[in-house]
Amino acid sequence: MQIIKTEINGLLVIIPDVFSDERGYFSENFNENTFKKAGIDLQFVQDNISKSKKHTIRGLHYQVGEKAQGKLCKVVYGNVLDVAVDIRFGSPTFGKYFSCELSEENHKQLWIPPGFAHGFSVLSDVAIFTYKCTNFYSKQDERSIIFNDPDLNIDWKVKNPIVSEKDLNAISFKDIKKDFTY
Repeated sequence: MQIIKTEINGLLVIIPDVFSDERGYFSENFNENTFKKAGIDLQFVQDNISKSKKHTIRGLHYQVGEKAQGKLCKVVYGNVLDVAVDIRFGSPTFGKYFSCELSEENHKQLWIPPGFAHGFSVLSDVAIFTYKCTNFYSKQDERSIIFNDPDLNIDWKVKNPIVSEKDLNAISFKDIKKDFTY
C-alpha cells in the first residue's frame, strides 16, 4: 500500500496494492496497522455508499463539534473527481482545495480528516462511491458550503451539474463559522 501526502497537510492519497489475474483482482483497502503508521489512528464507525449518474455533484459537506467526521473515500464503479476543502481557520492552506480522480481502474482512495468540507462530481455515466466515516451521521451537526462558491473556484470538470436542493441552498465559504482551527 502506497500512502502519498498531498500539498494540504492531513490529506492523503492511498493506493492499495492490487493483485490481478485472469479471475479479476484482489486488493486490501484498509489495514489498521498500516493506517496507524501513516497517522490515521481513528476508529471507523460507519460505511456509506452512493450511486450517482453523470454530472452529479454532491457536497460540499462536513460535520462539526463532537460529530466531526474523517472520511476514507473510494470508488468501486465508474469515476469521480473527489474534492476536499481546508476549512481549518489558521491553516496555511485555509480555503484551498485538493482534488483527485478516484476510479475503479486506479483504485485510489482519499483520506479526508475532520476539518475539511468534502464533495465529488461524477465523470462517468454512473459511479458507485463508498466512504468509511470516523463518526456517525448527525443531521443537526451537518453543514454545507455551496459547490460553486466563487471564493473557492473549484473546477468540478462537469457542465450543467445535477445538484440536490439541499446542496443548492448551502452557505457561501465566507459565511462558515470557526468550527475548526489548525
